[in-house]
Amino acid sequence: MLAAQRRFPWLAPLAVAGLLLASGTVGAQSAGEVEFSRGVGFAQTPGQAPRTLGRGLPLREGDRLTTSEGASAIIKLQDGTRMTVRPNSELVLQQYQFRENAPDNSFLMQLVRGGFRAVTGIISKNSPNAARIQTNTATIGIRGTDFDARVCRTDCAQESNQIQESARPNAVQASAKIVNAQGEIFAVDGAGTRRRLVNGAGVYPGDLVETARGAQAVLAFRDETRITLGSQTRFRVDNFVYDSSNAEDGRFLASVLRGSVRALTGLIARANNRNVGFSTATATIGIRGTGFDVMCTGPCAGEPEEPGTGLTLWSWLGSIAVTPSGQTALQVLQAGQGLLITPSSILPVQAPPDIEGPRPDQVNVPPKLFASDNVPEASEGLFVFVRDGHIEIASATDILHLGRGEAGFAGNNGETARPNLIPKFIDFDRIPLPTSRNPLLTSILAESGVRSGNVCK
Repeated sequence: MLAAQRRFPWLAPLAVAGLLLASGTVGAQSAGEVEFSRGVGFAQTPGQAPRTLGRGLPLREGDRLTTSEGASAIIKLQDGTRMTVRPNSELVLQQYQFRENAPDNSFLMQLVRGGFRAVTGIISKNSPNAARIQTNTATIGIRGTDFDARVCRTDCAQESNQIQESARPNAVQASAKIVNAQGEIFAVDGAGTRRRLVNGAGVYPGDLVETARGAQAVLAFRDETRITLGSQTRFRVDNFVYDSSNAEDGRFLASVLRGSVRALTGLIARANNRNVGFSTATATIGIRGTGFDVMCTGPCAGEPEEPGTGLTLWSWLGSIAVTPSGQTALQVLQAGQGLLITPSSILPVQAPPDIEGPRPDQVNVPPKLFASDNVPEASEGLFVFVRDGHIEIASATDILHLGRGEAGFAGNNGETARPNLIPKFIDFDRIPLPTSRNPLLTSILAESGVRSGNVCK
């Protein structure tokens, strides 16, 4: 080697450069692989030659993925995240860290141009702040989600102009959304699926919301009902139907299964209080346009009876009508009155129960939590559509939370909005989903004018 260095002095620095390059490649975290590709596309690790996208191609942390006109690729990351990279797109896997059951798993991507369709995996489901995608306009915070994202210039409006179908209303499907969350909060849906809730997350009919020890949150409902949940509380939304143009026909039924609740009823109760009710194991509560507190412990929560436990009710605004289980007589509580209901007695309460969390009428709710606005499809910026889960769009000046079935926008000026209509270019996207069973067939049929919904994915 020394003789070679004397004869070829340029060999030593070249060898060092090669070793540094190799060490950078070896040190890069393996991120996943390509499952499907069509057309011309590349993956390039910094300092390396581009690699042609093809089935089985390994992907590394730091890779820059690019697709040309008419090309697309489906990638699978190690945590189970799947993404379809759309044509004319550029996506950088800036940071990717994943180990089975590790507490610090995370990823950060950059969408430079174009777009993708994604079904996220373990990383985003286990930690609400661990998965992010940056664009020049805003950062997408992923909360365990199935969603699409597009960075639009003039191309998106051109696609919409070629779609004959009418745009659908961009309606918020969630009954309520979480605000002022502290600690760990979860929801269990009717099928038994458990998910983590953070600020902006949606709560739907049938959801059982649970707070951990020391946790609390406020549920802001679409009809302006506000519910504060205290520590170790179990609260179920049994039924919620609300149309802002016809509040009188709305319905709101809920159950307090355990813990503490502070409630301020909204527009449904004001229009027709007979359609609003709260149930517990020991009594039902009728509403008269009301603010009241509930403490459900001991027998009310299915636990052994101890002195002072049971169902404690306190009205602090308006009045409530209480019907103990097994009785037909109502007891009406005016503001400043309360009851303690146990299996053996019904006793008046002279002071409000010691309940954690703010009165819901004192909670500020973000103005864009449910609001929508006129956003032309020709607008330039970031468009996002959520098929399932929860997305946060955060710009330098604004934050917008999106739930199941919602579309959102972040303009180049940093302003965010929920469009009145779901943009057609994203609602009727012909590019196959990353979960498509036959993406090639889906692509070919879509190009022939057959919508992907008519074929097996």
